[in-house]
Amino acid sequence: MRRGLLALALTALALNSHAEEATWPQLQLAKAWPVEGLFGGNLSGVTECRGQLWAISDRVDDAVFRLREDGEVLRAEALMFALPPSPPSPLPFGMRARNWLAAQLRGGELDFEGMDCDQDGNLYLVSESRVAVLKLARNGKAEWLRLPKKLWSQARARGLFQRFNAYAEGLAVSPDGQQLWLAAEREPRGLLSVQNTSKGWQCSSACVLSVDAGTRAAWDGVSAPIALDYTALSLYQQRLFTLERSEHRICRRDTAKGELQRCWGFAETLQDDQYRYNTPYGVAEAMSLDAEGAWVGIDNGDKARLSDGDTRPYLFRFNLPQGGWMAR
Repeated sequence: MRRGLLALALTALALNSHAEEATWPQLQLAKAWPVEGLFGGNLSGVTECRGQLWAISDRVDDAVFRLREDGEVLRAEALMFALPPSPPSPLPFGMRARNWLAAQLRGGELDFEGMDCDQDGNLYLVSESRVAVLKLARNGKAEWLRLPKKLWSQARARGLFQRFNAYAEGLAVSPDGQQLWLAAEREPRGLLSVQNTSKGWQCSSACVLSVDAGTRAAWDGVSAPIALDYTALSLYQQRLFTLERSEHRICRRDTAKGELQRCWGFAETLQDDQYRYNTPYGVAEAMSLDAEGAWVGIDNGDKARLSDGDTRPYLFRFNLPQGGWMAR
């Protein structure tokens, strides 16, 4: 009897959760911009910094790209920098070998997957293959941050960073540059944080804020369920915003435990026939929030859009949702 009641309770909770998710409002598209000149392809990160829009490619290790409006496109201008020696990867040998082989085939040994900016105009890039963060100063000098070893060990102990090509995928930085949040991509996904102290970068208590091993049905309604994921982070008004590719949504979470507060969807745009790709999963991998709305970038991996065969990456500009990003 108790087991039956427990099952009914869990079912009710699940139904309520799905019902709540179905009510999340949809973001309204302002404009969809094709991006040209991103010579590595694969738009994997975007941020607003120094009064301009910047992007990275996970196939380019030694450049960031300044995006400029040029008619109906955003044109990417590469700013090259001298890359310092890479920190040793904490990944097991087998994963390192697979990363190396993938880099030889596609480019991008460091696999930069997220970026952010502090109030002084320093850019930060997260390397998925190294689980490491590169700081790029305004003067163009690049240096790797010395993150604590227990960030890796605690993450692995909680089940994160276990699957190939599903390591550090998103990055957010506090305005003063003294705290970082990292996203573990999937299977399971998770949120982590470190702070810069007098003893260097440390975890204030636990390095891992949250772990989520859930799945959802694929968008084509045919494929097996796909894992919940995080593909980008953004910090806005002391809240953490997660880009959740598999669910086509942006969610606001608290910065201490990553607890969900509110979401906004964009499936109506990215699943529209005009913008769809032949994939059972989402392609949104870049995000930046501001007081006017949100930028969401897609990493289409050179795949062609079904509607017109366009293979360029796109950056979508969404309007500020009703009530703003802090709405209840």
